[in-house]
Amino acid sequence: MSLDDAIRKMTDLIKGVSAGAEIKAVKMSDEEARLSVYAPAGDIQGIKDATFQPAIDLLNAEGLDIQVFVYDKDAPPLKG
Repeated sequence: MSLDDAIRKMTDLIKGVSAGAEIKAVKMSDEEARLSVYAPAGDIQGIKDATFQPAIDLLNAEGLDIQVFVYDKDAPPLKG
């Protein structure tokens, strides 16, 4: 499986839980990507639950490290 295929797989899982989620994917290398997911607060745990085991499976079976970070899209931005 390619990294792009793995990103699509994880994106489909996320959209299955939260159709309104916004997903930004960044490829860190040929084997690693970070997905930043901005979703309603009520969907956050469902997204984490849906992506946890598939992410582990991709790492173990394919050597692909897909990191999923989920954020509340309605939370105010942090002030620095």
